[in-house]
Amino acid sequence: MSARILIAEDDRKQADLVRRYLEREGHRTTVVHDGRAAIDEARGRWPDLLVLDLMLPGVDGLDVCRVLRTERDLPIVMLTARATEDDLLLGLALGADDYVTKPYSPRELVARVRTVLRRAARAMTAETTAHSVGGLVVDTERHEVHVDGAPVDTTPGEFAVLACLAASPGRAFTRPMLLERVGGFGRDVTGRTIDVHVMNLRRKIEREPTRPRRLITVFGVGYKLARDGGPDAP
Repeated sequence: MSARILIAEDDRKQADLVRRYLEREGHRTTVVHDGRAAIDEARGRWPDLLVLDLMLPGVDGLDVCRVLRTERDLPIVMLTARATEDDLLLGLALGADDYVTKPYSPRELVARVRTVLRRAARAMTAETTAHSVGGLVVDTERHEVHVDGAPVDTTPGEFAVLACLAASPGRAFTRPMLLERVGGFGRDVTGRTIDVHVMNLRRKIEREPTRPRRLITVFGVGYKLARDGGPDAP
């Protein structure tokens, strides 16, 4: 599928290489070299996906991600030389959908972009339009989440996890099962990726995130969505 992709990378040679590979795939690209320009360009013409380097001058990539994800449901693939798990999880917690560490193969990046775009497209065109579970409504056609009638903003990764759980309330899913269901996040990602999405989702859909009643931990297994919002649900 062809998409409009914004590339935010301060290394001009690297940015040009990424641009050429993505355009060879049929995508339309725009390149910027600092964080402020990335925010301004995204706001001016919202892309279908953002390829975002974390180490940008001015406004760094984490802040770019934080700002844009509060404004729009924008798929983001992060690029970074930081390879620690904490950096990975922080990027995902802020709303990134995938994470590629340098050095990387441009073909691998193109494949990651393809996967994220397909996952976003599946979420928008799923046949079952909505799942309603104890006051929680997950609409896969509109890509919307409501809790007790109030809209809730989610990242694409969070939405994919929640939609999977909402489609089978009461069923326990392991972390590998959820990673597989949401399309995977690449070789750098462990089951803790799911933990981060669940932690963020609880902040958004639970009255008391530290005492979840909807999104339940199944110890030794993984997670499930309670059929009725939990035994103490209002």
